[in-house]
Amino acid sequence: MTSSILRPRGRVRTAAPDDRTADGSTAPTRILDWRHPRVGELLGSLGTVPAGVPAHDDARTSAGQRVEALRRAHRRISATVRPVYSVQDERPVSEVLRRGRGSCSQRLAVLEAVARAGGVATRVRGLLVDGALWYPRFPRMRRLVPDHVLLAWPEFLIDPAAGPDGGWLPVSELFGGLAELSSRPGGGFTNAGAETLFEALSRTAIDWDGDTACPTDAVACDLSAHVVADLGRFDSRDDLFTRHGQTLCKAARLVAEPVMGRRAAGAASAG
Repeated sequence: MTSSILRPRGRVRTAAPDDRTADGSTAPTRILDWRHPRVGELLGSLGTVPAGVPAHDDARTSAGQRVEALRRAHRRISATVRPVYSVQDERPVSEVLRRGRGSCSQRLAVLEAVARAGGVATRVRGLLVDGALWYPRFPRMRRLVPDHVLLAWPEFLIDPAAGPDGGWLPVSELFGGLAELSSRPGGGFTNAGAETLFEALSRTAIDWDGDTACPTDAVACDLSAHVVADLGRFDSRDDLFTRHGQTLCKAARLVAEPVMGRRAAGAASAG
């Protein structure tokens, strides 16, 4: 049993029409504040140019080089930003870096900020996911798990010359195609233990559309059964949250954040 009481009131979250499009952008936003010095420090640690000087918009930079730069950024974020159960999805990237900890959503936002700082446009796909997917993490707290979790799933414009849609790479495929990822040993995502969605996407398929299946002796790679609604694509996660709100209502966030915002993902007391 999940809880709808924690959900923002007055929000209608339904599947987007098929013709909804989003061009994405490299511009900074309130969440993706990539011009902040802390983002510049992260870029410097990756061996890239300071924030504000596009690194990947040069025509001589190949799509493969852009992908490899984002993979390096993912690995650095995974190593330096500790995974916790923060519920403040609109927290600016600079503040996540200051704290040195963040939720999956917040860490994905850091990756987007790095991409935008390097001249790679990003957008997000809004996915409304069944809260039951998080039961393995909170077996003794199911009644407090929100019935729906709002995910901002990033996409990166890796090859602008490929046309309006052909050049976009979802973060699910940053480390390879879904078929390739699903065939690796130990595939699938349990949403239990220390591994979060952010780490898992570097080793296994995370498939929200039902196009991929792990081997029969492995954990499922197809998570499409948990998708309640595909809300479509948005130019930024700021736009998504403005339209649909965050996963939890403001009151629930105020109560939960002081505790969950410090609790390490995979902590024994949580799962």
